[in-house]
Amino acid sequence: MNNNAIEAEKIRMTFGKQVVLDQVDLQMPRGTIYAICGKNGSGKSVFLRILTGLICPSNGIVKIFGQSVGEDVDFPLNTGVLIDHPGFLLNETGFRNLELLAMISCKANLNDVRTAMRFVGLDPEDRKLVSSYSVGMRQRLGIAQAIMEKPDLILLDEPTAGLDFEAQKDIYSFLFDLRSEGKTILFTSHSYQEIKLLCDRAFLLIDGKLEPMEDIISED
Repeated sequence: MNNNAIEAEKIRMTFGKQVVLDQVDLQMPRGTIYAICGKNGSGKSVFLRILTGLICPSNGIVKIFGQSVGEDVDFPLNTGVLIDHPGFLLNETGFRNLELLAMISCKANLNDVRTAMRFVGLDPEDRKLVSSYSVGMRQRLGIAQAIMEKPDLILLDEPTAGLDFEAQKDIYSFLFDLRSEGKTILFTSHSYQEIKLLCDRAFLLIDGKLEPMEDIISED
């Protein structure tokens, strides 16, 4: 069995004359936590979208658990995703939002929804509408959405953005718990501190290239 969850080879992405990703390679073993750091507009979210099949690269190959995205499958199987701010229905409860998504995907039942919400510290019986949720609660709900189908690979776009320190610590705890269950997690971040705390490896996306950040991970 191939030990890699993600295999991205020579990914190139252009928008007109702008080169966003230039021959990007990434091999990510199962059961690890990796991060991609970079400035706003550097292409982090674009790369995650390519991994999920939401965007087709100009060139290159993406394989998730050995299956070629865009050829073998349109959307990678066994993968949970949180990209940008989740577009939840504001006039519904958190549980109802996830219930509707589960009905659409047919890959999670109501017990899965309840379990995912409790995992991130949300009460599935809470009648509070999403419109009254704090930023941290919406991020928790987004992570619950990403994990409710029990995926082995989880892709998160800046999961701690806009959160206070206490809320960030909660997210860190969730990610550690997920890795202890054998999950593979790739996330984007602006914070070197959280990368050092959480990651097995990290990369800097700059000028379209993915550069290893071994010095950050290895610091005492």
